[in-house]
Amino acid sequence: MLRLLTLAVCVISIWPAFSSAQEKRFTLTASPELIESGAVKYILPRFSLKTGVRVSLVDTGGVVTLSPGDAGTPVFQDPETGAVYRLVLTDQNDAFAARFRDWITSEVGLRAVLGFKVNGKRRFAAVEAKAEVETVAEPTGDAALGEKLALRMCGRCHVVNKKNRFGGIGSTPSFGAMKNFKDWRQRFEAFWTLNPHPAFTQIEGVTPPFDKARPSPIAPLELTLDQVDAIMAFVIALPRKDLGGALIEQ
Repeated sequence: MLRLLTLAVCVISIWPAFSSAQEKRFTLTASPELIESGAVKYILPRFSLKTGVRVSLVDTGGVVTLSPGDAGTPVFQDPETGAVYRLVLTDQNDAFAARFRDWITSEVGLRAVLGFKVNGKRRFAAVEAKAEVETVAEPTGDAALGEKLALRMCGRCHVVNKKNRFGGIGSTPSFGAMKNFKDWRQRFEAFWTLNPHPAFTQIEGVTPPFDKARPSPIAPLELTLDQVDAIMAFVIALPRKDLGGALIEQ
């Protein structure tokens, strides 16, 4: 009997420590204005109810930091100031903190954030996606020289502009028509890689010499990269030909 009583006392004495070790909890530091707004008290219980993980707010040093700034994962933003609130996870091995990160950056978590209102007005908003602006380096070549080169070299197969409008090959699109292609810039910038150009085009310092067993079938085009840049400058300034409808690319 004494032995059983002693065992019971031991179990009771170690239970709090065992319970504490098993408790699902992590620490979070939030910016003062976010706490004062009441958003933290609104959001955290919804996370805990969903996951069973409790969150302890600390002034500094939390495993998770939620505040405006440039570092961390964007979560939501203040539509009035444009400030983006970001989450920083300092311990990647903390499974409970990582679970909070995954939750608040999910659609469910965002809905919880957007559900917080002040005086009937939604306080925060989703982070606006910024459109990526593609920066295209414009050629610095001489467009006038590019026109001369295009007429002399490309005009054998293509109608380049009005100056050789009766030239070219009927089955070959004109420069103006090709500018209707979505990828027209890429086509002109590296035309020597597109068939049938590799068979008769040499770009100094770029393309390998022709195979002696397979010489160029016509008088080869021999250009430098500066000359290609000049042709590109000419093509960019060239107006697009009105084809009277959508162009179907083959």
